[in-house]
Amino acid sequence: MPPVDHRRRYPGLPPGTLLRPSLATRAALTGGNRVRLLAGGDELFPAMCAAIAQARRQVWLATYIFHDDDAARCVAGALADAARRGVWVGVVVDGFGSKATLPALRELLLPAGVQLVVFRPVDRWWRLLQPGQLRRLHQKLCVIDGQWAFVGGINVIDDRNDLNHGFGDAPRLDFATEVQGPLVDSIEQTARAMWSRAALGTDWKDELLTLARSAEPVARARRMASRLRILKPGTPHGAALAELPPVRAAFVVRDNLRQRRAIEHAYIDAINRARQRVEIICAYFYPGRPFRKALKHAAERGVQVRLLLQGKPDYRFAALAAQVLYGELLDAGVRVFEYTPAFLHAKVAVVDDDWATVGSSNIDPLSLLLNLEANVIIRDLHFTGELALRFESAVLASREVTQPPAGPGWWGTLRRGFVAWTAYWFLRLAGISGKY
Repeated sequence: MPPVDHRRRYPGLPPGTLLRPSLATRAALTGGNRVRLLAGGDELFPAMCAAIAQARRQVWLATYIFHDDDAARCVAGALADAARRGVWVGVVVDGFGSKATLPALRELLLPAGVQLVVFRPVDRWWRLLQPGQLRRLHQKLCVIDGQWAFVGGINVIDDRNDLNHGFGDAPRLDFATEVQGPLVDSIEQTARAMWSRAALGTDWKDELLTLARSAEPVARARRMASRLRILKPGTPHGAALAELPPVRAAFVVRDNLRQRRAIEHAYIDAINRARQRVEIICAYFYPGRPFRKALKHAAERGVQVRLLLQGKPDYRFAALAAQVLYGELLDAGVRVFEYTPAFLHAKVAVVDDDWATVGSSNIDPLSLLLNLEANVIIRDLHFTGELALRFESAVLASREVTQPPAGPGWWGTLRRGFVAWTAYWFLRLAGISGKY
């Protein structure tokens, strides 16, 4: 039985495109890439729109929030222009993150021929009570003609626009990467897979039936498992890191199949290998025990461990969740800073001089256990040095935390217990069991 040709249902698909819902990406390092750090939408959106303007074949875009402010409309305009000149443009947005702007997006994109789909639509409030609805598309990906890719934590919304607090004077702290080279293939595959999952709905079952009815189901299943296997950073196909040409980079995703904790494990592996420094910027920080253990052990063996977290919180509970861990981390020698000039939305890290990551994954239960996330890992002295300078600049504009906000005693214990209890039951509602 041949693979299902979905072009009859989606006639705008490029010839030969077979939609498969799996995320067949591998976290193996590849060499020969070009990776550029971009700070905020002020740097990302012009670069992305310029690449889209050069598109000749395909554009894929996946995002949690696609707003309708002026910055977002510029991106929408670039996508619409590409579709009008015959480029196949597929856009997938999250049904919860982009719920308020879906009518405006359809008006902007559909008449031009953009193939807009919604991941897990939220058309009734009670659907959010279903466990599957808590697993959101949180990736921020854009791939153009298989040549340019953009990966990071930046939603399609103005840097100065906060959905809860309105416009401010200072842009939020956030980062993305522009990627060229061999790594783009994996990023494109994931962006296509996310669009496919949303577009096909229940049609993904046809792919499973094809596998089951195959003359070689076991062999095909093994090949699929091989494509899904996560390789730890530093072990790319058995090759030594030094044998790869710069820039060495890997693309790692978190999904709900075979790569459930891939991003978390990549972080922990890097922290466990650290010898000089671990520097993390994270918007929402509430790591589980293994992650906290890695941070504390690194600090105790003399590694400089610094965390830059929200000092101007957009969600009070998220800030509380991070704060209840301050005492434990400070006691182990971890230094904590809070960023106060503006809202903080970044999810980046630097370990020693040649390991860095930029992506969509926070270090909290939502990102590490539920949402679909995507990060780029970069093993390059120049890139790591540039990100380290950005970290240092942000720290200089921040305040250092020297003691837990709640202090010792029953009040601090109560706060920590409340956060742990809330996280426990939220994960149970989402279908996650076991210790976090």
